[in-house]
Amino acid sequence: MPWMELSLDTTHEAVDWVRTLLAETHNLGDVHITEYTEPNLPHRRDRDVAQPQWTFTIRLYLHHDAYSEAQVEKIVNLLSPLHRTGLATTPQVTVVEEKPIQVEVPDSLVHRIGQRFVVLTPDAPYQSEAADEVTLRLKTSLSFGSGLHPATIVSLKLLERYILPSMNVLDLGSGSGILSVAMAKLGANVLALDNDSIAVQATQDAVRRNGVEQQVTVREGSLGQGSDLGHWMGGDTLDNIPTIEAKASFDLIVTNILARVHIALAADFQRALRRTDANGGLLITSGFTADYEDEVTMALTEAGLEAIDCERLNEWVALAHRLV
Repeated sequence: MPWMELSLDTTHEAVDWVRTLLAETHNLGDVHITEYTEPNLPHRRDRDVAQPQWTFTIRLYLHHDAYSEAQVEKIVNLLSPLHRTGLATTPQVTVVEEKPIQVEVPDSLVHRIGQRFVVLTPDAPYQSEAADEVTLRLKTSLSFGSGLHPATIVSLKLLERYILPSMNVLDLGSGSGILSVAMAKLGANVLALDNDSIAVQATQDAVRRNGVEQQVTVREGSLGQGSDLGHWMGGDTLDNIPTIEAKASFDLIVTNILARVHIALAADFQRALRRTDANGGLLITSGFTADYEDEVTMALTEAGLEAIDCERLNEWVALAHRLV
């Protein structure tokens, strides 16, 4: 049986975004993700984006039938923001007689992050080894926020240090819901916001699976002028996305999204934080590499926040700031 193969090369951070964007398409077929290797024929790939170093190649296989061309066109349009922002090449489309055998990756492994977090699949058998361990069970989903992504790991490490019981916190760009669940299990009361409906559903699922419904409120929306920025990936403008007013409401805000969003919302972050006797209003930003660290730091400093901590994993960075 012939198959339509769509292939594109991506950066590390784009993998979750591809899965999120593809979630809008039905009957996806198989998605294969492999480490990127330089092709033998240089002209085979689109090289007109300002991102010469790729990490992964993603191949999507669709049944080659009367509906495949329309579906391919839809998928290419969905993925166009990744190309525009330099996170991926333009999808290449070919017809193949057979699709490769997908190597199954065990999904029941135990993934330890920081001192206390353990990320598991929903049904993975596991016996806690310490009384203070925090287990996070996540369904494999098409939403941004894999527990194994470096941006998520560095975020969790900072949250482990700074979340205190009864804190009122905001998870802006909640994605898979992993950070919201983690904060709730550390005792915080969480408002989880995302302007992507698929991410909202994924967060709601994670909250239910982990039994923290009483501590986490999940909404579709954004903070301050975030609603004017459109989709986090720079896609089409989103209509009727509710806005949470940026006023002194949160003891801590965590936001694991692209650097350009942190920069645009710096003043809103400052206004949305509150200073109490217990803490001075904390902001944790991640979702970007060291290349953008100076820009993000400058924007947050100019908005009235001071840097107090950071976590790094390879080129990925998470920053902790406090109200001045």
